[in-house]
Amino acid sequence: MSLYAEKFRAASDLLGELDQYYAYIDGAFLRGREAQISVWDHGYLYGDSVFEGVRAYEGRIFKLPEHLDRLFDSAKSIKINCPLSREELSEVVVHTFRRNEIRDGHGRTILSRGIGSMGLDPRKTRMPSVVVMTYPLPATYGEKPVRMITSSVRRKGPLSVDAKVKCSNYMDNILAKLQAIAAGTDEALMLDGQGFVAEATAENVFVVKRGSLATPFTTAALQGITRDTVIELVRAEGVNVEERNLTVHDLYIADEVFLTGTAAEIAVVGELDGRTIGSGSMGKVTTQVRHLYQTYARSNHGTPIFDEDPGR
Repeated sequence: MSLYAEKFRAASDLLGELDQYYAYIDGAFLRGREAQISVWDHGYLYGDSVFEGVRAYEGRIFKLPEHLDRLFDSAKSIKINCPLSREELSEVVVHTFRRNEIRDGHGRTILSRGIGSMGLDPRKTRMPSVVVMTYPLPATYGEKPVRMITSSVRRKGPLSVDAKVKCSNYMDNILAKLQAIAAGTDEALMLDGQGFVAEATAENVFVVKRGSLATPFTTAALQGITRDTVIELVRAEGVNVEERNLTVHDLYIADEVFLTGTAAEIAVVGELDGRTIGSGSMGKVTTQVRHLYQTYARSNHGTPIFDEDPGR
């Protein structure tokens, strides 16, 4: 066996734990290693696809309609016509969670340009492809303080691809993540083309100063659903939240900084560029925000996965 074959087999073995889960691929539910896409899919060849991640809490999918709305908006922006209606795709997402018996976990829906011949021209494809996966996934960072650096990689939106389009080409984010890894930290802060704070590699950013919250405009950051939920919840509690331009200095001197995202939920930032943020641990406001969000997400808000059964 060649060295490459040995490495490939070792990498393949890592998927063993995922073999038990089904994925929906263009009308069929396929399990484990059978759940494959074509090498001719333009989503694979060129990153020509959009996606959404959702999270289920206690048998309900949180904010599924909002996530699907954003998926269809992203698809419209890059001219991909989903072969399923919103209602049909919603049923597929629910059924994929149900089939894998996931009550608490994460799901990803991918809509690609589909299979086609080589070349960038979208007309080379015939039919968009739909993939839905569901799997267990704990919050990215849990309760531990996140250590960050400021990346030299600028967030591309809106200079090229609009940041509101949740496309599968995350190369700028990945390059920033690589810088964080090389620096021995957890995460990277990304700035926009003007040097203002945009977002982290996969999360929106909030700053706490003297009890008030501020978060960057979404000009060069994703319009996060968790971000919007946090804004609604804290404003309902009478806490001031401002959307404005932020610089790295604003984060350095903040009392607290936290990140929001479907995968990360609410994560506290303990350090940025070697500077301790606040106390370096989860502060009072972040603790309150985290409690508000988790309570709301785990309440009866959400699309049920299983038939209502009081005995479950």
